[in-house]
Amino acid sequence: MKNKITLLSIFSFISIFAQIPPGYYDSATGSGYTLKTQLYNIINNHNDQGYDSFDAFTATNDLDLYYENDNSTILDIYSENPSGTDPYNYTPITDECGNYNGEGVCYNKEHVIPQSIFSQNNPMRGDAHHLLPTDGRVNGFRSNYPFGYVGSNLVSQSGISNPTMNGSKLGNNINTGLFSGYTGNVFEPIDEFKGDIARIYFYFITRYETQVTNWNYSMFNGTSTQVLTDTFLYTLLDWHLNDPVSQKEINRNNAIYTYQNNRNPFIDHPEYACQVWSSHCNTLSSTDFALNENTTIYPNPSTNGIFTVSSTENLDTITVYNINGQIIERIQYSNVNVINNSTYTISNLSSGFYLVEITSNNKKAIKKIIVN
Repeated sequence: MKNKITLLSIFSFISIFAQIPPGYYDSATGSGYTLKTQLYNIINNHNDQGYDSFDAFTATNDLDLYYENDNSTILDIYSENPSGTDPYNYTPITDECGNYNGEGVCYNKEHVIPQSIFSQNNPMRGDAHHLLPTDGRVNGFRSNYPFGYVGSNLVSQSGISNPTMNGSKLGNNINTGLFSGYTGNVFEPIDEFKGDIARIYFYFITRYETQVTNWNYSMFNGTSTQVLTDTFLYTLLDWHLNDPVSQKEINRNNAIYTYQNNRNPFIDHPEYACQVWSSHCNTLSSTDFALNENTTIYPNPSTNGIFTVSSTENLDTITVYNINGQIIERIQYSNVNVINNSTYTISNLSSGFYLVEITSNNKKAIKKIIVN
């Protein structure tokens, strides 16, 4: 539970930067599915701008102001390399297309919730909250597959590498622990954008809760309350909790409010997710508890830009994020025999606030550190 409590306090800290209209969430006073319906009543009946209008929105509001910071190319979650040079970049409008013969040729509009699910009907088709500009080939590669943790078997497809150029991948669902119950193929974006995808789904199944029971999709369970099957609800909550809201999401949420007059509540108030799906969050917390308790980070605060991670668990990865959600450093113990009581020192951090994600055997914990 401790790592989740820490995350909620972090989320509350981040939320103060969002430009939420006064009183917008005043009626969101309940808990569980009552809260979800209250949020539906707040965000429904948005001003549908139509699918074609999204091109102009993207040209202004989906630019890379966060990584390359060039203010002239599209931020594509399937090609962005958060810690290095992107494999390719796209100029808004100029590089948009419908036809492609490989990755890196052009971008188009992806429906994060596949539009075939809702028969391409409005207002879902043009809802900017779940429309993203992405590489055309990778968009086609992802197809209608659900999102999830990919196991050991990747799917081969001619004309595209798997993983893709930035590490997104398609393969069988990991199907272990809380993420078991689905044996088909899933698509997994890189860690940097997992929370973005989760919050888009939480928005969509809240905004359209009166219609979602009519849609047949492997991620959905046929209800208007939980909506997601346990497999995918645990997956998306895990992504939500372990990839906090970024400034990119906050800025985009504000722009969409101006564009179509509704907001994503799970960006403004990330704590809503665990208030709606509380039992699932509690289960996730209990599975991660041992990892959190058996891992320490010191000194905290750090006064010299150096801290050490020490754990009695066999760690898989250590990832350091800044307040904007950017990866500062990642240590991966793949193909390495890591012994218990492992320690790793991270240095050269500038002053600021950081999140440290630690993973071990499908368990995750997040701790915050401060460098003075």
